[in-house]
Amino acid sequence: MKKIGIATSVLLTVVVISYFAFNGLGGNNPIVIELMNSNPPNLAGKTYRGTPQDKKLGETFNSIESLLALHPGKKVHTIYYVEPAGKLDTMEVFVGLDLPFAPAELEAKHFTESRYLLATIKSNRWVMPGPDEVKQTLQDFAKENKVTLSGIFIDKIVDDSEVQVIAPIK
Repeated sequence: MKKIGIATSVLLTVVVISYFAFNGLGGNNPIVIELMNSNPPNLAGKTYRGTPQDKKLGETFNSIESLLALHPGKKVHTIYYVEPAGKLDTMEVFVGLDLPFAPAELEAKHFTESRYLLATIKSNRWVMPGPDEVKQTLQDFAKENKVTLSGIFIDKIVDDSEVQVIAPIK
């Protein structure tokens, strides 16, 4: 009987500590959504199509991140057209910067929509909500506010503890 009491106390302590750690890292922070009355940003970047394990994926991200030094204040944006379910599945992702015009070696992404939803997530990357949860929250917000999303979700990496998701409205 004493062992059960000790085990219960240890388990309860672990649960309480885990909760406070999760909360302290921002795991309970809400996803804040705003309706923006402007065009989504123009992007300049590269599209990668292949498996997540291919070194070309890292090279694509590195080539875009290296441009940050030339464009202070700009942020990396990603659009996952095909997300992989596993390590060997094919994925398609656009990686770019918010630039008004694309240099010759980069693809341009322009959005004609005049409004978008902006979801802001602030928490440690270890406890940040997954992309499906953020998309569902955006879709629920759009439905409640009677707007139709285009189906494109643009991830803007602000820093290690903040990500924004831009969802253009049709």
